[in-house]
Amino acid sequence: MKVGSICRREVVTVAPHIDLVSAAQVMREKHVGFLVVVEPEPQTIYGRPIGVLTDRDIVVSVVARGADAKALTVADLMKRYPAMVDEADPLEQALHTMRRMGVRRLPVVGAAGMLFGVIALDDMLAVLCGEGSDAVNTLRNEQRNEARLR
Repeated sequence: MKVGSICRREVVTVAPHIDLVSAAQVMREKHVGFLVVVEPEPQTIYGRPIGVLTDRDIVVSVVARGADAKALTVADLMKRYPAMVDEADPLEQALHTMRRMGVRRLPVVGAAGMLFGVIALDDMLAVLCGEGSDAVNTLRNEQRNEARLR
């Protein structure tokens, strides 16, 4: 299965120049803890991903240290050059990248490196567990059919 077939296409993005308080407000309004930082590109929906920012980044690096969030921008705190996967990559590759990088969400890029979506470990688990459940039910049905024939 390819990453592009299960990733979330609705991505919450921000520009690097906005202040962290505004970024946190976007997270709150959209009920997300992960923002993809993009440089807008003409004639594209989202733009090119240049970083990511999480609610944990804000809490650990700003709030817990008593820093002034209004004085900082997304660019000051974002993780630059984030790990990404291509929409055509297999799920196994995305899972390997997540494990290697110690993250549970990855931006998904498409043509020319433009943002296509976001894949989360939760999305992958839902699919993989669903496939496992289908396999178990297949075995159970086979056993039932065999028992009826005896």
